[in-house]
Amino acid sequence: MQVFNSPPTLPYYTKPGPMTTPGRHGALLKDLPADVAGLAGVLHGLIIHEHIAGLYGVTLSGEDRASVHVRRAEDLLGLIHARDSRSLAVAREPSARLPGNCRHFTVLMVAMLRAQGVPARARCGFGGYFGNGLFEDHWVCEYWISSEQRWKLVDAQIDARQLEIFAVDFDLTDVPRDRLLIAGDAWAKCRAGAADPSAFGLSLIKESGLWWIAANLMRDAAALCNIELLPWDVWGVMPGPDAEIGADELVLFDQLAGCTKMADGAFELLQQVCTDDERLRVPPAVRNSLRNCEEPL
Repeated sequence: MQVFNSPPTLPYYTKPGPMTTPGRHGALLKDLPADVAGLAGVLHGLIIHEHIAGLYGVTLSGEDRASVHVRRAEDLLGLIHARDSRSLAVAREPSARLPGNCRHFTVLMVAMLRAQGVPARARCGFGGYFGNGLFEDHWVCEYWISSEQRWKLVDAQIDARQLEIFAVDFDLTDVPRDRLLIAGDAWAKCRAGAADPSAFGLSLIKESGLWWIAANLMRDAAALCNIELLPWDVWGVMPGPDAEIGADELVLFDQLAGCTKMADGAFELLQQVCTDDERLRVPPAVRNSLRNCEEPL
């Protein structure tokens, strides 16, 4: 009989971090479905993606979109509860859902799973299943399946309406690793010449390239250290649009990609690098590039 050893990081990813703790709204996470698909279904009834709200007949104002800048699960739960005090398991009408994006679906999925004692963590990378042949900036949740002794990826954003639009032909609770590339995999493929950096980015704003992959690499590393930031939060050595990445930074990002690809196997090194190297260390305040201002975490 083959004996598997669970990674020693599981306790770390079972306890909520600063962005995934439900805090004063912890009671809202009780009596929710105990399966991943069921939890994703709950989230479908709570959040509406700001960029595809039109699919649901919803037009968002600038004021409506303010919630996309909310980082903490505790605050997101507070906003949801303030809009509708019923159980989270009750699906809201699309117009009553909280505007967010893939990162918000992911952070709340992580919070819900950890509240049930399931090891879970956010991963930042690129999804290649949105029907346009590109790898789009995307966040998903990675959760541990003890019966299979492995991590699985779940895309908590894609609901029945989106299934009609996007070319999804797999189980959304077990997203194939070649359809969702974590940023470290995307970086490694591009550095090896096995992928084109211009295929990785966000087609909505027509931006892509190695600089975008490097930025998501830093966000993924931070998420593995339990600091899940916004998709447009910027700090440290993170390159800007179309920036040329210098030789020293290439070496740094090569090392970081290796750590994030191994994740559990390089956990201590990853934490050390992200703590000791000021180029990677998440500071007390980061720049919200959409609002063009520094915001405290």
